[in-house]
Amino acid sequence: MRNIRLLLQYDGTRYQGWQRQESNENTIQGRLERLLGRMCGEEIELQGSGRTDAGVHARGQVANFHTSSAMSTEEMFDYINRYLPEDIAVLKVTEASERFHSRLNATGKRYQYLVHNGAAPDVFLRRYAIEEPGRLDLGAMRKAAGCLEGEHDFKAFTSAKKSKKSTIRRIDEVRIEKEGELLRFTFQGNGFLFHMVRILMGTLLEVGRGERSVEDVKRLLEGAGRDQAGPLADAKGLTLMEVYYE
Repeated sequence: MRNIRLLLQYDGTRYQGWQRQESNENTIQGRLERLLGRMCGEEIELQGSGRTDAGVHARGQVANFHTSSAMSTEEMFDYINRYLPEDIAVLKVTEASERFHSRLNATGKRYQYLVHNGAAPDVFLRRYAIEEPGRLDLGAMRKAAGCLEGEHDFKAFTSAKKSKKSTIRRIDEVRIEKEGELLRFTFQGNGFLFHMVRILMGTLLEVGRGERSVEDVKRLLEGAGRDQAGPLADAKGLTLMEVYYE
């Protein structure tokens, strides 16, 4: 049985997220599994590196599946991209080791969140950035972002219901860049909880508006609950950029 690794990108605007759902066929995983099943002539179970939310995009999602098909990876690449919708594309198809698992073997991820900070909306960013027309204090936001770096308990920054799973994660970098009216936030770490990046963004935006202090962000990392952190930022501003492996 072969193990095939995919590197793919997608515009998540019209999809109900990555994960296959019995009640909704319009998911990235569901679309790909149906196509791969037709290609290979057998039922395919596709494993993704993570479950992006409805409306979230990806430039570097990684997935893998097992198959007994004899098709070459070049033939698979051509077939998949010929029949995928225009908002999903596979960038690479490669043979992986038998034990490779796109989620379990991942050592880190990098996300990007875009904010358009201008008086008038940018119609060409309407699917990929949120609009924040008011003044933002970038200095305060960068100080707050620095507090998030390192290993912390991020339970205040997840929508997941209580479980026995650890909420401790390590963030290696939170970078804020400004290009004209566009603000680019980069989050890189060893792993992210359910809704974590979007809640971090909602909290940082509160700091930028002067609604929350840098000291308050530090306090959130000391055992605060979800109800004390900022709101869940809109999904459309978020893109999974890269997944890291050893």
